Amino acid sequence: MEELIDIYDRDGNRTGLTIPRVGAFLSEGQYMLYVLAITEDAEGRFLITRRAMDKHWAAGWWEVSGGGVRAGETSAEAVVREVGEETGLDVSGQRLSPIWRYENVDLKRGDNYIVDIYHFHLDFSTDDVVLQESEAIDSRLATWDEISSLNDEGVFLHYSRVEQALSAERQ
Repeated sequence: MEELIDIYDRDGNRTGLTIPRVGAFLSEGQYMLYVLAITEDAEGRFLITRRAMDKHWAAGWWEVSGGGVRAGETSAEAVVREVGEETGLDVSGQRLSPIWRYENVDLKRGDNYIVDIYHFHLDFSTDDVVLQESEAIDSRLATWDEISSLNDEGVFLHYSRVEQALSAERQ
C-alpha cells in the first residue's frame, strides 16, 4: 500500500495537500514532518539502534528511533507508532510534547522537512526491546560519551540535532 504524507507549512500546520511519500519533491514553503525519539533509561543511558544494512541511506549507522509522519497522523501519534514499531517500547503514557523542532530546506532536491524531537524517560532494559528487523539489526543502551564516540567515527545519525535538542531542553 502506498504511504501518503500530509504537506505542512513552515509553521508546522497542515496545508491540506496530501501526496505519496515515495518520489515526493517539495517546493518552497512545503515540508514533510518527521519525528525523532530520544529514549533514556532510568540510569541515564540512551537507547540507540543500528540501521538495517539494506537501507539506501546510512546503512549500518547508529541512530535514535524516528521516522515520517503519515497522512492524518499527528506528530505525537507518529512518535508513539515509530518507537513501538522500531523498538517494541510503549511511550504512549509519556509526555507527548516535542522538546525541540528544526527545519531543513533543500529546494534543489525538493527535500524540505520539519523534525519534532521528543525525549522519553522510561524504566526499561535491553530485554524489553524488540527490534523491527526491516528497520534495525542491533540496539544498545549508550552513554552520551559513547554516542559522541560513534559520531566521531562517522556512524551516528542526527548527532548534532539530538545534542541541540537536549541542550534546548535543559534551558
